[in-house]
Amino acid sequence: MNLLIILQAAGGQSQIPGIIMIVAMVAIFYFFMIRPQQKKQKEIQKAREALQTGDRVITSGGIYGKIKEIGDVYMIIEIADGVKIKVDKTSVFASSEDAK
Repeated sequence: MNLLIILQAAGGQSQIPGIIMIVAMVAIFYFFMIRPQQKKQKEIQKAREALQTGDRVITSGGIYGKIKEIGDVYMIIEIADGVKIKVDKTSVFASSEDAK
């Protein structure tokens, strides 16, 4: 009873509903925005790790080619007969099309 009188004298209303609303908004933001994005990034990483020499790929810059060599942080991609480029692994995606 004394606590209620102190709370009413301090500000009239408790701040608990406001805090609960902020926590609920953060939870909603996490489950609808952050978590799906993390899940998508994990799927892309798994697909990148599954790439092997000879697979057809596309870079983030839109260059189609075939993997010739895979290093720790890079890939060498052949984009035409005898033309090879070295790109960062994170900029390479598996090609869904049959690129020539």
